[in-house]
Amino acid sequence: MEITRHVPVEDGGVHALTELLAGRKIAVLTGAGVSTDSGIPDYRGAGSVKRTPMNIRDFMALHSTRQRYWAGAFLGWHRFSQAEPNQGHFSLAAMEQAGIIEGVITQNVDGLHRRAGNAHVVDLHGSLDRVVCVECGQLFDRSSIHAQLAEANTWLSVSTHDEIAPDGDVIVHDYERMILPSCTVCAGVLKPDVVFFGEFVPTKTFSAASSLVKRADAFLIAGSSLVVNSGIRLLEQAKRQRKPIAIINRGETKGDQYASVKVNDGTSYVLSELAAGFGANDLYQDID
Repeated sequence: MEITRHVPVEDGGVHALTELLAGRKIAVLTGAGVSTDSGIPDYRGAGSVKRTPMNIRDFMALHSTRQRYWAGAFLGWHRFSQAEPNQGHFSLAAMEQAGIIEGVITQNVDGLHRRAGNAHVVDLHGSLDRVVCVECGQLFDRSSIHAQLAEANTWLSVSTHDEIAPDGDVIVHDYERMILPSCTVCAGVLKPDVVFFGEFVPTKTFSAASSLVKRADAFLIAGSSLVVNSGIRLLEQAKRQRKPIAIINRGETKGDQYASVKVNDGTSYVLSELAAGFGANDLYQDID
């Protein structure tokens, strides 16, 4: 385990984090690195395949682009929806229930924090288990849309060899026959209720995240390289408010220079050790 910024290596990462965060209410920001141990890959982690997420302009411009997206999303959802929370998720839930953390702001769209037991979660980029009509705003449960797609596209078979992306997508080359779902209210275009590239995080959502950081005494970032602007904005807020900042991530992040403690290691291990260090391990066992 490697420690950077103000903390001698021999002190140990969990010890350094515990000392920094002890007695403080913590706001947590999580990224894709928290979900890799649940089988959901990271866009930028070591060994990850380079992918280009869907851009909202492309999605809205062409019917064929929407066919390609929904074909991949259909196949990906079959596996993505079966992912289970890992030790990192359960540890954050235990620390919230123990009153150690104020809540979790997540850049992930997998819903695993809630499934692990976190009650206060801000889905910064939305959640894949919901589908929204871009024209009338009607929301649908993803399972009902998945069933609609399955009935209309019996030719599209699920393969366990398909490579899933962090946003639940799978690359499909033969998508021209794809029959798309449509809004049952206005027949409008449907998309997962997530923030595509080129879209802004909804104002109310970002305000909720910002309020969580403001109420907290410290800011912990886990599993995010902080490449996405929304995460950087929250880090900058914490810095302006002179709150201690801690980062757990394999590899460099854009916020390393602002961290009082940086732990270069996997989030599942470090978060579970941190929960144990704070005495939340008994609760963790109950949740797990």
